[in-house]
Amino acid sequence: MNNGIRLLLVLAILIGLPVASFMLVFRPFNKEIESDKKQIAHQEAMLVRLQEETARNDDLIRANEEVERTVRLIEARLPSNKEVDAIVRQVSDIAVECGLTPPAIKAAKPVPAALYMESPLEMETEGDYVGFVTFLARVETLPRITRIHDMKVTGHPKEGVELKAEFTLSIYFQDEKKIATAEPAK
Repeated sequence: MNNGIRLLLVLAILIGLPVASFMLVFRPFNKEIESDKKQIAHQEAMLVRLQEETARNDDLIRANEEVERTVRLIEARLPSNKEVDAIVRQVSDIAVECGLTPPAIKAAKPVPAALYMESPLEMETEGDYVGFVTFLARVETLPRITRIHDMKVTGHPKEGVELKAEFTLSIYFQDEKKIATAEPAK
């Protein structure tokens, strides 16, 4: 029986050694490997999200630069308050060149319009239909931002005069005081 006990003891060691190594070594390592795989997957997902955000930030930066360029182009079309008089003379000259009477102009007080100022000018002129349409077309092509509104066109019985036009011409401009106090663009 001495041999039988030895045989059982050797058999128990042969079976117990792999079971013990599985329980004490491989199972904890497998859990650690699984945990590391989950952490790596999480970090890879975070990296993908960060790459997407970075790409979106680059798109936003490009969009902001495009908006800044557009604003600069629009602001280039806005005269300063010193240049408004020159535009009024230019509009008056256009009316005369188109065969209209020199317009009677009544200036109203400039009013704020969004980030800029609007100088409304009440104008009245007389002439023929073709001259008036030509005048409107030429005012529309001015490089500065203007707007004609509150237009009233009536027939006029006076000899050589087909119509009388009354309208408000608004000239948009940058107030130099606001420009001087504004923060410089970064």
